[in-house]
Amino acid sequence: MVSVGSKALPSRSRRINSFVEDSLMGEEDKLRKHGKWKKGLGRKDQKKGYGIDKDTFEKNASGRGGAKSHKPMKQEDVSISQPSIISYTVQTLLEACDVHSLCGFLKSSAKVFPFISMDRSGSHVAETALKSLAVHLEDEETYSTIEETIRLICEVIIANPVDIMCNCYSSHVLRRLLCLCKGVSLDSPESHGTKSSAILAERLNLRASRADLNHMQTHGKEFPHLLKFLISKMLKCSKMDINALQVDQYGSLVLQTVLKLLAGDDEELLKIIPIILGCNKENNKEGNFIEMGVVQDILNLVKETSSSHLIEVILEVAPEDLYDEVFHKIFRNSLYEIASHQCGSFVVQALVSNARSKEQMDIIWEELGTKFGDLLAMGRSGVIASLIAASHRLSTHEHKCSQALAAALCSENESPTCIVPRMLYLERYFCSHDPSKWEWPSGVKMHVMGSLILQAVFKYRNEYILPLVTSITSMEPNQVLEAARDAAGAHAIEAFLDSNASWKQKRKLIVKLQGHFGEISMHSSGSFIVEKCFTVSNLSMKETIVSELSAHLFSSRCLRYAARPEQWKKKQESKQSTFKEFFDIFGSGETRQCKDDSFVAKTSKQTSKATNLKQMRKEIDQSLNSGTPFLSKSSFKGHREKVGDGSKRKSKKQKR
Repeated sequence: MVSVGSKALPSRSRRINSFVEDSLMGEEDKLRKHGKWKKGLGRKDQKKGYGIDKDTFEKNASGRGGAKSHKPMKQEDVSISQPSIISYTVQTLLEACDVHSLCGFLKSSAKVFPFISMDRSGSHVAETALKSLAVHLEDEETYSTIEETIRLICEVIIANPVDIMCNCYSSHVLRRLLCLCKGVSLDSPESHGTKSSAILAERLNLRASRADLNHMQTHGKEFPHLLKFLISKMLKCSKMDINALQVDQYGSLVLQTVLKLLAGDDEELLKIIPIILGCNKENNKEGNFIEMGVVQDILNLVKETSSSHLIEVILEVAPEDLYDEVFHKIFRNSLYEIASHQCGSFVVQALVSNARSKEQMDIIWEELGTKFGDLLAMGRSGVIASLIAASHRLSTHEHKCSQALAAALCSENESPTCIVPRMLYLERYFCSHDPSKWEWPSGVKMHVMGSLILQAVFKYRNEYILPLVTSITSMEPNQVLEAARDAAGAHAIEAFLDSNASWKQKRKLIVKLQGHFGEISMHSSGSFIVEKCFTVSNLSMKETIVSELSAHLFSSRCLRYAARPEQWKKKQESKQSTFKEFFDIFGSGETRQCKDDSFVAKTSKQTSKATNLKQMRKEIDQSLNSGTPFLSKSSFKGHREKVGDGSKRKSKKQKR
């Protein structure tokens, strides 16, 4: 989830960059690029773990009766993929070679492919080879050749998958291979990692769900049978080590990728989710997927970094019957305790966001409905936001959620006008020494989660949110203006203008921005507020908004651009080049330092010099408007006289 450095939206610093681990490919790209090794990577030297070397891997693989025998690469051939400088050359060759040479390389190195993948430099070679395979899939004739190559690699991997899954480099390669089998584009944003903000937006109904990944960019070719083969064999061989994979950072990422790639395939998910949760039974029937013996173990997993991310993904993709069983067997009667935990709170958010029925929402409300104030004070505002969004999605408990939110921020003795200001500064309010004496902290960045909660609540019917409507329309003009300039505050105002509130209520807020529409429109977030204000306003207010914007439209020559874009562009280029030429000749060392692509230089502190430069700029503009080149004559004085004559002639024409 998004971290804003607040108690209400915890950074989850111990959770490896928060929700980014939820992604298909994860965030450890950054770790790889900076050469950071996972702590305990060489655990085999310290204790019996998942450290790996070539001899050990080959011994384990042969003991399990792994892949078909192929002529292995020589030791010197394997080594060329390891030094970083040489690996770059190999990557370049793999990107440029034809499909037969590429497949030949992979087949000849298949036996040691896991060993190459576990190397810091070799892993990049392995990834490049997989990327190149995806490119060649566009050719129909190469499909069978590539399929044979991928199958060979899969057979080698399933011989000893645990070591590969738990290695920081080969884990990434393995997930690349899984994506290739699924047909997911290896360069799509989703395959590299869904951003925490995107996941949060989905949970708060601010964007479409990615539950089935069907929207992902694909290369049109996939190997569904190879995907299922690799996953089933990989989990079967890893069943005895599933507890270690659950809590391992990189092993958990592989399991998350497996779940997301199978999203929508209920039959397969019903088979593998119980295994991932540690259940030993096979062929489970409906209502008996989860063994009671693992319930406490799962409750412990939600409080660990890597495993809690894994549980979140399970809740997102689980079929309805399995979700209901997990909900009742594992989480019921424990929601508040889990929500109070730093990692567990994110699991509760996933649970609430994926609630399937009003019955489940009834249970959630019973356990969390009276805890709004406590959760906000603990910094668990994400749980509240998810609950509000879920209640709107399922059309239940909306009024109760609105009342509970208002009660958490405003006591019975206080006016409801304080609700929205406190929500915009949620963390500062609850961290203040005496909340009853809290005041608006001017000039401070507003709270992201507080804004998101307001956005979710303003989707309710108007009669459910009257206290919040009263609060936002009662804000002081300077507070409304400051909120409009802030990204989080601007989104909250937009949500109110988009709500079901009446025009009369919205007008109370809009008039407080009157006189500042031009200024607000220059802000990246405020410009959307101006657009919303114009959309919902009556004719009189629209005229007011347009009149304030007209000065800014004139200064940027927007009308000229609309009529003749190319001419406008040439005019601007000519103007900039003229300014540059002028300051190159007449400007001092200081004035040549241009800022923001503008040729208006910093002038001297002396008033007379500033006035002279201002006059010169005015003359340049007049020259451009009259079509006379500014530096067409060697004498600057003569040029000024000509500009003056030209401007007089122009004024006479206008009089005629």
